[in-house]
Amino acid sequence: MIKFDKLFQTLKENDISQYSLYTHHGVSRSQIQRLKNNKSVTTHTLNMILNILGEGFSLNDIAEFTPDIEQTEK
Repeated sequence: MIKFDKLFQTLKENDISQYSLYTHHGVSRSQIQRLKNNKSVTTHTLNMILNILGEGFSLNDIAEFTPDIEQTEK
C-alpha cells in the first residue's frame, strides 16, 4: 500500500495549503481527497505536487510504501 501521510506533513512544513494546491496550482480537489484517503492517483498528480514543492524533493518526501499483507503471505 502506498500512503500519502508524509505529503500533508511536507506541505505543512513548507507552508503550502490544500487551498493553494487547488486554487493556485491546478491540483483538483478530487485528487487531494484521493491522496488524503490513500487512494490511487496518477503520476501526473504526483509530478505536479513535486514541481510545486520544488527542487530537492522526491517521492520519498510525499509517499511511503508498505507491502500489502495479502501479497506477502502468498
